[in-house]
Amino acid sequence: MPLKVVMMGTGTFAIPAFQALIDSDHQVLGLYTQPDRTGRGHHRHNNPMKELALEHEIPVFQPPKINQSESLDELRNLKADVFLVAAYGQILSQKLLDIPKQGAFNLHASLLPKYRGAAPILYAIRNGETKTGVSLFRIERSLDSGPVAAMVETPIGPKETTGEVQERLAALAAPLAMQVLDSIEQGTLVETPQNHEEATLAPTLDKGEGAIDWNQSTFQIGCHVRAMQPWPSPFSFLHQSGQEPLRLLVLDVENVTTDELKSLNVNQGQQDSSPGTVVFANTKRVIIRSGDGFLELKQVQPQGKRAMQIAQFLCGKKISPGDYFN
Repeated sequence: MPLKVVMMGTGTFAIPAFQALIDSDHQVLGLYTQPDRTGRGHHRHNNPMKELALEHEIPVFQPPKINQSESLDELRNLKADVFLVAAYGQILSQKLLDIPKQGAFNLHASLLPKYRGAAPILYAIRNGETKTGVSLFRIERSLDSGPVAAMVETPIGPKETTGEVQERLAALAAPLAMQVLDSIEQGTLVETPQNHEEATLAPTLDKGEGAIDWNQSTFQIGCHVRAMQPWPSPFSFLHQSGQEPLRLLVLDVENVTTDELKSLNVNQGQQDSSPGTVVFANTKRVIIRSGDGFLELKQVQPQGKRAMQIAQFLCGKKISPGDYFN
């Protein structure tokens, strides 16, 4: 028989799996999602999961604290076989996990046991990983530690950002979720315990961690720039004599070889500058010293303005050798 499923999700990562569940033969009893948030000017932020549920006349529940007794009673009354969780945003208590007949399963954007926690894609890219994936595991009380029911792997492109990888992983998560639900229905589910000794953590970052450390290697800085997009955003401050520091989002960089620097007539003294120093600049290009080499700015975004290619930015802002970023 088709399963009776409660979906729990808030972020965009959960949308393809929720849509696949709606399109499946399984019965969707309801969606649990975070309460509506009010932003500046008292405007409500859109919740695409909620909108999708309402579009298909699926009951929506938005408890501020899902582990409280009222919500637990509500969940028990739904009599679900399975809870399917993806980017929900609340920790689930053991009392809650004990409610569904077949258990609660979470879609997680990493190859567990690597990168347990809230920001697995960001950490994978920042650490220079060349592959990632989605794991669907049975939820236990300890963080992302339950046995894995299914996993799919995919490469990380050399220029992909966290946002771009997340979009791809969300699409891969949908068929993975349906595969597991079908195997539960058929009684063929196989779960593999994680090797906890290989576990690594990917905790939430704060906004300040988007700052670029120019003392790092060109490779590390490149990974950092990709990892911090779309949040908390990779940034640095441009310092020029007699001017206030200018905060810039640095959205794309590219490695520059010493041979290319020689062709641009960058002398050895300039090459030996401190990390963060501009060693070459004209009306179209800006090259900066890193901890072990040189990086060219390709795309930036000044505060309060749109993203632009560096040549566009330089039309309104001159940068000179000796200016520096930190």
